[in-house]
Amino acid sequence: MSKIFNKVVNGDCLEELRKIPSKSFDLVFADPPYNMQIGDSLTRPDASKVNGVNDKWDQFNSFKHYDDFCKIWLAECKRILKDNGSIWVIGSYHNIFRLGFHLQNLDYWLLNDVIWRKNNPMPNFRGTRFTNAHETLIWASKNKKSKYTFNYQSIKCLNDDLQMRSDWILPICNGKERLKKKGKKIHSTQKPESLLHRIILATTNKGDSVFDPFLGTGTTAVVAKKLGRNYYGIEKDKKYYNAAVYRINKTEIIKDDYLDTIENNKSKPRVPFGSLVELGIIKPGTTLFDLKKKISAKIMADGSIKHKESEGSIHKVAAKIMGTESYNGWTFWHCNINGASVVIDTLRQKFISDKQI
Repeated sequence: MSKIFNKVVNGDCLEELRKIPSKSFDLVFADPPYNMQIGDSLTRPDASKVNGVNDKWDQFNSFKHYDDFCKIWLAECKRILKDNGSIWVIGSYHNIFRLGFHLQNLDYWLLNDVIWRKNNPMPNFRGTRFTNAHETLIWASKNKKSKYTFNYQSIKCLNDDLQMRSDWILPICNGKERLKKKGKKIHSTQKPESLLHRIILATTNKGDSVFDPFLGTGTTAVVAKKLGRNYYGIEKDKKYYNAAVYRINKTEIIKDDYLDTIENNKSKPRVPFGSLVELGIIKPGTTLFDLKKKISAKIMADGSIKHKESEGSIHKVAAKIMGTESYNGWTFWHCNINGASVVIDTLRQKFISDKQI
């Protein structure tokens, strides 16, 4: 397996895909040709030419030609995905609906469609349509039973402790990140690293393997390398391939100490507060109090607590005090241990780390 990890190849996507062993990758990110069918060249009101996507790699003879191409690479990507792997595909209104159709026909299991809303989109110069200010991503697992990776807590933390929504506001690739040669863009659809950072962080773990069948100038591999993931990419165009190799070689891996992601709550061992009472780790009659020691409650023999006229679980009583529907009692309540005020979650974590469960 190490023969394909952490390298990129210059070759035809369909040919190179067939050489990859089955079940090799945890994640596929695919930014395929959009088949944009532009036709006439685009110009601004001042008659200057717009550098749109009119490259040969984006041109197909017909929808059938495009569909046949997509069905082959999507089927191959499914073959090389691990059983619990997932795939992201990105597109515009020109092709994303066709890709979704093929994904479902190939028995991928669709998890989300995500709108990447560009905060600096190219305007509609002719004024004949709405400004096209977004692209759509489809996230799908290999099949319905796949136990795919989703680092919910990390992505929530990335979003200031709010659940990450399915509409992402990110800038298009520009500034120093945009690769240019003699003032011209090397690649017309280079994706921003911020987009891949979010995707790879959300749906892989350190040491996982990431594959990109349409590598372009290497954004997927660059971000995967930074985040301590193994990468592999295929790029047909020699110019893009050379740019990608140069970029990847310059990329430094983030220090290993800083690559850990927050463990999801649902993956942590569940420890009821009553278990700590049953085992004598904290005793009935012990006083619990809030951080400022203005509110107190007593622990009952059944693991419930009593505060004035309120009684119930550590969570229910804390929620009533705070005037909310729910509240985390583990972090609200404190107790006195050897003269020091300790949040009761400390007792739970010690219980878990001592491997008593």
